[in-house]
Amino acid sequence: MEPITAAMAAFSALKAGVSAGKEIASMGKQVGKMFDAIDECRSDHTKKKSRQILSANEEALETFTNRKKAEDLEKQLREIVIATRGISAWQELIRLRGEIRRERAEEQKRKSVERQKLIENILIWSGVSIAVIVLLGGAVLIILAKQGRL
Repeated sequence: MEPITAAMAAFSALKAGVSAGKEIASMGKQVGKMFDAIDECRSDHTKKKSRQILSANEEALETFTNRKKAEDLEKQLREIVIATRGISAWQELIRLRGEIRRERAEEQKRKSVERQKLIENILIWSGVSIAVIVLLGGAVLIILAKQGRL
């Protein structure tokens, strides 16, 4: 599913929930899906993609339009949150979103470093194991040669 479609679906669910009297806090899953889709729309616009189907101009226009739609959805969500919980709730939501994004980025970086260390350790131990096997094999061959068994 296209990110903008996911964002619009999540926003529709949010709007319907708020209209039905649900608290915005109880619809965290929809808010999360919407923010994820909005972030993806923004990143799609900034990163270069190679599509065979669309020309560069068509792709630029499509990603620009999707980004603007996502911004409009975020603005509408902001208005809903402010109307139901106040400006401080929106500011807190944005702050928490940034903190969580930073924590996830740090966690991803930590995992990447750990993965790299694991690969290095595997390569080192593989090299050491091969060297030991070669040395032992050579020693066995030398001993067998001295004993005349070769």
